[in-house]
Amino acid sequence: MKVYLGVMSGTSLDGIDVVACQFDPFKLVATHSGDFPLDLKEVLKDLCQPGDNEITRLAAASFDYTLRVAQVVGELLAKLSTDQNVCCIGFHGQTLRHLPHLGFSLQLGDPALLSELCQLPVAAQFRQSDLAAGGQGAPLVPPFHATLFGTDTPRVILNLGGIANITALVPGQPVLGFDTGPANLLMDAWCLRHTGKAYDDGGAWAATGSVISPLLTDLLSEPYFRAPAPKSTGRELFNPNWLEQFDLQGYAPADVQRTLLELTAVSVCDAIAALNLIEAEVFVCGGGAYNSVLMERMAKLLPEFTWQSTQVLGLAPTWVEAAAFAWLSFQRVEQNAANEPAVTGAKAYRVLGGLYDGRVKHN
Repeated sequence: MKVYLGVMSGTSLDGIDVVACQFDPFKLVATHSGDFPLDLKEVLKDLCQPGDNEITRLAAASFDYTLRVAQVVGELLAKLSTDQNVCCIGFHGQTLRHLPHLGFSLQLGDPALLSELCQLPVAAQFRQSDLAAGGQGAPLVPPFHATLFGTDTPRVILNLGGIANITALVPGQPVLGFDTGPANLLMDAWCLRHTGKAYDDGGAWAATGSVISPLLTDLLSEPYFRAPAPKSTGRELFNPNWLEQFDLQGYAPADVQRTLLELTAVSVCDAIAALNLIEAEVFVCGGGAYNSVLMERMAKLLPEFTWQSTQVLGLAPTWVEAAAFAWLSFQRVEQNAANEPAVTGAKAYRVLGGLYDGRVKHN
């Protein structure tokens, strides 16, 4: 039985998710998550912004990060049966800088080392071929969304990780998708700063606050929200330093948290409304799918759409992105194009990723 692994650690830095999948047809075989060591998590956050001695710090972090990924992958492998043949690991790596206007995107992690540690082939560096073809190199998941979730009625797949991105699946039209802006990233950072908790569970803290209208207006003045697609973004733009440029003095922390939740809700719903769909089903994945206050607010902003999690489609929100990278590894092994030029702006379809396999083959 052939299976493919997908490894994902997103901009939220809330953990490392690994899945094992079969394809043709799709089946989720096994799942596992592992935490970041706190010191590694802080190093990765720091490396997302310019600083001193970056190259040496990046090299050390890449080694430590890859070791941790190998541990989590090993824990998943222990769950598999002996008749399950792992063909490849799809390894996204940890994005530190995403600068598509420079044709550059840096994902931390050493695929050759991961292959050595796990003694399995690894597909990685998925963004580079799309960037070389003039694309954004992201988002990468819309073609997977189309493969797994496409149907004969309009659907929007909304991923609420650190950054929010949407995929529009409209019968008879090209797949569309782009990053809408921050999802959990700013809320998580503010929550950690003021409560000591890594995230606002269910949006409960935000629910105790009120939207600060002048602040929301200032936040929404960010040019990225008005930029046309194709577009993609990340922690290099939306980070605690970006938030500090706004005058937050005198506001209650819970009110700021509620305003950051509203920023996510409004920017997402504005992007969906701009698709000009009369009606559609919206299916939500990523950690934000478990923020009930956020989900209720988006449903209120766009009541003509139905809002549900991807769980109702057979794949829990937690595992969608990791499954996408298992699919990308499958596409790489099969030498199939896996980007979507209508999404990224690339000039053509491309096979994505490089293969790393240092094992000696004996005849």
